[in-house]
Amino acid sequence: MSLHRFCREAGISDVTAWRWRRRGWLATINICGKQYITDKGLVELLRRAESGEFAKQPKVPKPER
Repeated sequence: MSLHRFCREAGISDVTAWRWRRRGWLATINICGKQYITDKGLVELLRRAESGEFAKQPKVPKPER
């Protein structure tokens, strides 16, 4: 699947996909200058997300004075 289509279907921006690729969270392949995500890459991303690997503590805003 093209990376562009993945972004559209997942509801993420191109910038988010770029950040995920840079961090190594999303593996893509380059075919003729276009980025694609393989079924294996998508399954791996979902497995890691479901295991909580990308989870962070929520940031609670500080009360105003």
